[in-house]
Amino acid sequence: MARFGKGVVYGVLTIFLLALIISFLLSLLLKWTDIQESSLTWVIFAASVLSVFIGGFVAGGKGKERGWLIGGTTSLVFTLLVFFFQFLGLEQTFSTKQWIYHLGFLLAAMLGGVMGVNLSSSNRHAD
Repeated sequence: MARFGKGVVYGVLTIFLLALIISFLLSLLLKWTDIQESSLTWVIFAASVLSVFIGGFVAGGKGKERGWLIGGTTSLVFTLLVFFFQFLGLEQTFSTKQWIYHLGFLLAAMLGGVMGVNLSSSNRHAD
């Protein structure tokens, strides 16, 4: 059970770290080019899905079993943190569009968790 919690924590931290890096890079792009934020909507969504997938992958690799569960839990913790920030900090609830995005994040993290477990277990067998 300790590996499960450790995996989720590492996964969530990975998601937020990647989000921070991607946000910084995109802000530089917006600052120093003529690109408008509205033209980057799909890029931002794809980067978000990739970040959550990688977070699930990391969580699955650290947890080493039940990748779908550990990836899903990682995504749910991420969603809960974002929801609490938005609800408590901005006094807004999720829109339907945000719930759909977070459902996609859940699926991406579960897939990442499965792949993380499988690649970490194949590395153990190779040793």
